[in-house]
Amino acid sequence: MTTSKLLPDDLSQTLRAHQGGSHENGYFVYDIPALKQHLAKLEQQDVVKLWYAVKANPLSSVIQAVADSGIQFDVASKGELTQVLLQNVEAEKILNTGPAKSFQQIAYFLQQGVNTFVVESYNQLQWLAQAAKEQGKQPDALLRVQLRWPEGEKNPLGGNSLTPFGMGTEEWSGVRANDFPSVNICGLHIFQWGNMLSNRQMFSLWGQMVEPLVDLAERVGFALKVLDLGGGLGVDYLETGQGIDWQQAMADLAQIKQQAGVAELWLELGRYAVAPFGYYVTDVVDRKTNFGKEQLVLAAGINHLLRPAITDQPFPVSLLRQSSAPLADFHLHGPLCTSMDKLGCLPLPDDIQVGDQLVFSLAGAYGFTESMPLFLCHEVAAEYVYDNHQLTEVRAAQPATWYMR
Repeated sequence: MTTSKLLPDDLSQTLRAHQGGSHENGYFVYDIPALKQHLAKLEQQDVVKLWYAVKANPLSSVIQAVADSGIQFDVASKGELTQVLLQNVEAEKILNTGPAKSFQQIAYFLQQGVNTFVVESYNQLQWLAQAAKEQGKQPDALLRVQLRWPEGEKNPLGGNSLTPFGMGTEEWSGVRANDFPSVNICGLHIFQWGNMLSNRQMFSLWGQMVEPLVDLAERVGFALKVLDLGGGLGVDYLETGQGIDWQQAMADLAQIKQQAGVAELWLELGRYAVAPFGYYVTDVVDRKTNFGKEQLVLAAGINHLLRPAITDQPFPVSLLRQSSAPLADFHLHGPLCTSMDKLGCLPLPDDIQVGDQLVFSLAGAYGFTESMPLFLCHEVAAEYVYDNHQLTEVRAAQPATWYMR
């Protein structure tokens, strides 16, 4: 008997009984109690200070769960800042990241009480110093650094590629900390690889970062108190059986912390914090055999789950109802008029039919807010939270008339 992978039995029963609205061609649901348990485990260590990258999932219930855990917040836009502050999070618990910080945005964040900034360029450092002087403040700043290795691997975040994130050590080495008395330059930020699944690879990358970063701090002329290693801890979308071992990561980071001689190590977790606790459900609207391949056409596709089109990595999927049929490979397509609308070729029970529902796992990160719902005027997905053994609608599915003008 097969049923939804990674889906708790009580939640699976609740979803099978769910009757959505008339426009509900697909919906997200987030398991809040399971998320809270996971976040609590992440905080049971004294090696690193954790920040939650809000870009992964800015839903109010998720932010509230993160805040309750004691983890602080990495925000990269005014919209994310507003959303976090609306959940009664103190501005002092917010770190401002992002490559496109203008003087106006920096000044606004300072006015709102944010005191910690990752600066990505010489301009941003100057703007932060100017805004701080005008407002009579002295914020903390981390310089974001790009490093290059002889054999860097390719990755959506950049790896060795030229990206807008920070600057190289040679470019930063012309800065003198004493020239910016209104800013407390206290650390460096380095993050270039995303969704890593190997502790060994992560430790190797972290270890190579230490020497050039310590040297850069000496050249710029400040005491390196904070080293922010960003995120990059991955989840196993392809179900390879690989993944980051959290306790091993903490042991590795304890060595990095000692090697760098810093008072604080920071991590900014996104998908590793929330991905396993979100699901996406949609209907099968057609099944056919084409060129000897089995195909399923779904009520929604990359208009709700864009990630497969960007990364060529599908979300794991299962049939929501129980089935004892043998598994077969199915090519999964959404409703958009483009061949890009494909959610992968994945195994499902061979008795699947029109009207069945599929549930995609690991959809707690980079789901709803990374989607492209406007193309072809399809419906915007609904969102639910699962708590106290019941679903609560956060946002109803909306037809195109909701946003068309």
